[in-house]
Amino acid sequence: MQTRGCGASSAASSNACGEAARRAPSKAPIVLVWDRLNTHVSHTMRELIAERAWLTVFLLPAYSPDLNPVEWVWAYVKRSLANFAVVAIDRLVALVRNRLKRLQYRPDTLDGFIAGTGLTLDDPASP
Repeated sequence: MQTRGCGASSAASSNACGEAARRAPSKAPIVLVWDRLNTHVSHTMRELIAERAWLTVFLLPAYSPDLNPVEWVWAYVKRSLANFAVVAIDRLVALVRNRLKRLQYRPDTLDGFIAGTGLTLDDPASP
C-alpha cells in the first residue's frame, strides 16, 4: 500500500493538509497518523475524514512521541545534520529538504520508523 502523510504542528499546517485532501482524491489510499492536536480532532476535520472513504486516520494517544513515526523521521534528519555548521538559514533549509527528499527513496528506512513504534497498520482500530 502506498501512503502519504501530513505532519502538522500548527493549525495553519493542519488546515493546509485538510485543503490538500479536499482538492484531489488520490489513486492510492492515504493513511494519516496524527497526534491529538486540537485541530486534528476538530468537528471540521472529523467531517472531512468521514466524507472520504480513501482516507484512513490513526489518532495517537495523548503525549506519545515514542509512537509517532514522524518523531523518528526528525531524529534521523537531525542526526544526519549533527556535524554540519551552516552560515545561513537558507542553507540549513536546503539541507533539511535534501535529507527529507532522500528519505522518500528509502522505503525500508521509513518502514523501520513505523516498526520502531511497535504499531501495525494491518488491523486498524477506530479512533
